[in-house]
Amino acid sequence: MIFLLLLPFFGLTQEYRFHLFTQIHEIIFHGNGGYDWNTIYHMPIWLRKFTFNKIKEYHDSQNKNTQAEDSWTNQSKSQNIKVPDFINKSPQPYQTKASRK
Repeated sequence: MIFLLLLPFFGLTQEYRFHLFTQIHEIIFHGNGGYDWNTIYHMPIWLRKFTFNKIKEYHDSQNKNTQAEDSWTNQSKSQNIKVPDFINKSPQPYQTKASRK
């Protein structure tokens, strides 16, 4: 009797393992020290996905705020600003040795 299974055992595919470990890494890295690997690995799947999505939403909102601030800063920089006179002057030459008198 021949069975036509892709895997000879019931385990995780390489693609699923990659996504699992990527998700665990992202939660630990962006969790700011609030989680360790063992806790996340043994966390129920629904809770791990929920935690991952909440951290992702937080960082996405932070990126939007940063982009909004950058666009506001770029608009203010586009205006002409007068450079102070002391910046355009060349520096005064200095002597390396004191004069003897």
